[in-house]
Amino acid sequence: MSEQSKHHLTNQFDNKTTAWSARFTEPVSDLVKRYTASVSFDQRLAKYDIQGSLAHAQMLQKIGIINSTDLSDIKRGMKQILTEVEQGSFQWSVDLEDVHLNIEKRLVELIGDAGKRLHTGRSRNDQVATDMRLWLRDEIDIATSLMRKLRYHLAKLALEHANTIMPGFTHLQVAQPVTFGHHLLAYAEMFRRDENRLQDARARVNILPLGSAALAGTSYPIDREYVAELLEFDSVSRNSLDSVSDRDFAIEFCSIAAIAMMHISRLSEELVIWMSPRIGFIELADRFCTGSSIMPQKKNPDVPELARGKTGRVNGHLIALLTLMKSQPLAYNKDNQEDKEGMFDAADTLRDTLTIFVDMIDGIKVNSVAMRDAAKQGFATATDLADYLVKQGVPFRDAHETVALAVRKCEEKGCDLSELSLNELREFNNLIEDDIFNVLTLEGSVSSRNHIGGTAPERVIEEAKAIISELSNSI
Repeated sequence: MSEQSKHHLTNQFDNKTTAWSARFTEPVSDLVKRYTASVSFDQRLAKYDIQGSLAHAQMLQKIGIINSTDLSDIKRGMKQILTEVEQGSFQWSVDLEDVHLNIEKRLVELIGDAGKRLHTGRSRNDQVATDMRLWLRDEIDIATSLMRKLRYHLAKLALEHANTIMPGFTHLQVAQPVTFGHHLLAYAEMFRRDENRLQDARARVNILPLGSAALAGTSYPIDREYVAELLEFDSVSRNSLDSVSDRDFAIEFCSIAAIAMMHISRLSEELVIWMSPRIGFIELADRFCTGSSIMPQKKNPDVPELARGKTGRVNGHLIALLTLMKSQPLAYNKDNQEDKEGMFDAADTLRDTLTIFVDMIDGIKVNSVAMRDAAKQGFATATDLADYLVKQGVPFRDAHETVALAVRKCEEKGCDLSELSLNELREFNNLIEDDIFNVLTLEGSVSSRNHIGGTAPERVIEEAKAIISELSNSI
């Protein structure tokens, strides 16, 4: 080996060269360095990069590639690096491209040749895939915990308002009376599905790609199952080409985040509508609202509005990832560097939004009088009158037409169905008796829906208590 080559190997991690620069005859330009570097955002993977490296080092020592002294030095060096990262004193360099080479350079500075031996049997391709899965596994656990807390607080508020009657809507038109508790539990169901999706995705995230090396595996006698055990992965990946180029797990997470944010956005839309003075169903705590720089009376629901807006941002990350992957041949391509920022931001946005909504739901003040008054509008019990006639033997379509005629009369008189006299109601069908007024009340309407999934207060109480019991020991 020439003296020039020896010098290069000795100094491969200085600020003017990289781990791969021996192949090239001229340095990369500063603009290209900035354009291709990922260290500005992938440094957040540092803890997981160290975690994966330590497991890899233990495996290398187990199979005899490095000795116990090397392993001890690597552990000591990595401990110091982690401390520096956590304290903010670690010196990140764009010249070293990414989190992996930055940490490796520092390790070599601290412990010498043992640090250079660490990369044996792996590539940055399988290394980054492992780091991302370790990071995402933690993020899924955080999001799942927050989802449970949100469901818990929705159920608590639902239990408190199991008897609070409000109008149920279709097409934003008054349809039938429901209880506010029942309405809230609809969102608890949405977030239950989101939680289930997160847990289902976690199983696919928790598969170890490390050992796939650059694309074809490695000729070293590595023990992948041992590394998986150390890192608490459920299994190892089965194809090295797929392992280094797969980003399905990131796409799936962004898809789940987008669906969850869509559910949050729907709830946000209703919170905004309900808080409008023209509706006045609820009041949000002041800490979730802002005022106006010119109109002193304003109290704006900024948090739900912004959550509604941030949903589009998470949707965009999903589309960006799908587009990123759609034309990539096997195996790894530099395109994949663009996989992280969107995934990071989707996770951050979901986590922050869920955290805020847990607190915000808990602080909602409900105006039950306004809700009840609104439920009296729009002939909300019309379907109950039709159901009453059906139970008397009238075919449903005939009953439907009869009630439509009764509603028309009420519109002409400016009254509700419950305000018509018995004689007036019997003009439409003589099967109607005094008990019709039990059906036409708001309480009678909601109480009659006493089946699984119905809006009857008994069912709302039962379901809310079941959710609270399910989650009380896990939040």
